[in-house]
Amino acid sequence: MYCNHCGKVIPDDSNVCSYCGARVGASLAGRKLVRPRVGRKIAGVCLGFSEYFGLDVTLVRVVWLILSVTTVIGMLSYPIAWIVMPEEPLMLSAPVNAQRATNP
Repeated sequence: MYCNHCGKVIPDDSNVCSYCGARVGASLAGRKLVRPRVGRKIAGVCLGFSEYFGLDVTLVRVVWLILSVTTVIGMLSYPIAWIVMPEEPLMLSAPVNAQRATNP
């Protein structure tokens, strides 16, 4: 399988490209509605919904803006979703110069 963002070859069962960190090969069973840490503008609510439903994030943002301007439900739903949606877990990388612990 190839990454759509950087074009590198990655394993077929990968969900994230090990070279650029882009999400690839999202499975239907493993999808969760979360607010991503990377790529969000305000709180990541629109980006989370766009990744969950497989839509373009710009389309979700424009629809949410129109709903917020025209209805009270659109304006109230964003802060509620901000509070209710969990944030994506923090992915920590291994230290570069870490030495293995050896048993004496």
